[in-house]
Amino acid sequence: MKGFDFENSNLPEKLKAVKSKVGTYSLLRLLVFFGMGGLFVLAVAESPVWLLFFGVSVAIFISLIRKYNYQKDQEAIYLALETMNLAREKRVGRNLKDLDAGNEFQEKAHPFSNDLDLFGDHSLFQLLNHTVSKKGKETLASKMKSEFDLDKAGAFREASHELSLKSKFLQAMESIGIAFYNEEKSNSGWTKWLEESDKSTLLITMGAFLGPIGGLTLSVLIFIGIVPGALFGVWVLIGMVFLGMVFKPLKKAAESIPSRHQLKTYRYWLAVLEKEQMHSPLLKEMQAPFLTKEVNASTLFDQLDSLGLWIQNRINILYIPINFIFWTDLFLYVKLVSWKKKHGHLVAHFPAQLVEWEVLISLGAFENEVGGKGKIVSIEKGIKAKSVSHPLLSPGIAVPNDFEIDVNQRVILLTGANMSGKTTFMRTLGINCVLVNLGLRPFAEEFGFSDFQLYTSMRNSDNLGESVSSFYAELSRIKKLIDRIEKGEQIFFLLDEILKGTNTEDRIAGSEALIRQVDDTNAFGIISTHDIELADLEERMSSVRNFSFHSEIQDQTIDFDYKIKRGACPSFNAHKLMELMGIRFHQEK
Repeated sequence: MKGFDFENSNLPEKLKAVKSKVGTYSLLRLLVFFGMGGLFVLAVAESPVWLLFFGVSVAIFISLIRKYNYQKDQEAIYLALETMNLAREKRVGRNLKDLDAGNEFQEKAHPFSNDLDLFGDHSLFQLLNHTVSKKGKETLASKMKSEFDLDKAGAFREASHELSLKSKFLQAMESIGIAFYNEEKSNSGWTKWLEESDKSTLLITMGAFLGPIGGLTLSVLIFIGIVPGALFGVWVLIGMVFLGMVFKPLKKAAESIPSRHQLKTYRYWLAVLEKEQMHSPLLKEMQAPFLTKEVNASTLFDQLDSLGLWIQNRINILYIPINFIFWTDLFLYVKLVSWKKKHGHLVAHFPAQLVEWEVLISLGAFENEVGGKGKIVSIEKGIKAKSVSHPLLSPGIAVPNDFEIDVNQRVILLTGANMSGKTTFMRTLGINCVLVNLGLRPFAEEFGFSDFQLYTSMRNSDNLGESVSSFYAELSRIKKLIDRIEKGEQIFFLLDEILKGTNTEDRIAGSEALIRQVDDTNAFGIISTHDIELADLEERMSSVRNFSFHSEIQDQTIDFDYKIKRGACPSFNAHKLMELMGIRFHQEK
């Protein structure tokens, strides 16, 4: 935005300089204020000529206020940029502990969000969220949990990639939000109030122009002694009749207009958005409402801010006597009605549209900071991944894997030793699918999938309050999957350690029954299990394939390579793990 510096380099030096200017303007403003008081006294006591100097001092005072406010805003932006730099370091290093976890968006019953670490500690939300408003957070969370739509994702991917190349724009938008936005006042009644029509009668319009002229004339006449001062009382009584006509609508306006912090945020955001040239169809479509022909969208909020400042401070002890003398409420009301009639319907939708931009800024910033670089490939049926890794793992730690599932291999049986990487791999596939659906690039060299909906069953815990065991919770979750599959939905499922809450014999029988039930549907997916007996299904069912993760047992350690391999797991490590944890196995004598 013109006039503000959004560069995030040399911030300590910049902050020191701007704080010095703030102090200087604050002192000058105080000195000029006392000077104004002295000149006003001289004008009243000595000669009206001093009013000329008083007027000049008022102009200087207003200029100093504007310069002071500008420096304070610049200081707030620099502080916001410092906050952003710290958050960026945490995201890049995957040290996400202190970032907003979005816990309120966790939903156990959701088809996949609870199992894929979309929300909570060390979650995708922490890596992705750059919103500042409550509505922005809610909209981003809703998009993360939305059903898969590859066409819509493609439009967002083009938009997020373009934004990721606009570093200065991203810094400006986010720093403005952090610096100025707050939730001190709800916008719930904002749209309704703006779209309501307020009537300005001829009597109110006449009063709006008569008040200042009559009040000024009467003040001069009383001052020079032509009319008695008692007429002021009569004038105020007449004015109260007129002021009473607009009291309620102005009170409602004061309650409906957003806070000054919110208006400032909208104004500065719009000033940035108006000047940025967009190219992707989605970005141009979302920018279009702000590119008004007659007057800039930011100017409309500037005008509303000025009106709102007066309207929301009408109870001020300095304003009340001025209002009684000059009937200023009437003039405010006429101006407000005129502004609403011209711009109210357009401006009413700006806050909601800016919420959508908060989400876009989050997507672009994610791509710019930590986003994947993967190429999206077209797949007719299934999933194809080359060197895919988990976005929540540090790039230096994550072990990439290749994987492919298509119509000829409907069910992947994933076996492997404890801690070898089965669950992480399944989450890797799931969370990368979510990223692609968001319009972001995957953490892979290549990644693509067909048109399906994602369903997972991985974290099934008991609930004492609802008298639900973990086994029953898993069965309930599988029941929902079966219901959707039998309706003909195309589902990609991820089932981790299937039916682990029952005995081995029932678990194996139930798992095989479910796999056969899936075989003749549009569903496909991965089932992880410790039951190596299920690996025999590959020989009996053409749609089943075995994959596994291995471990290598040493004398005092167990080594993992976290690489997926074709075929069933040849050995398990539970016995060795228990030994390493101190459990002693004694052979019978």
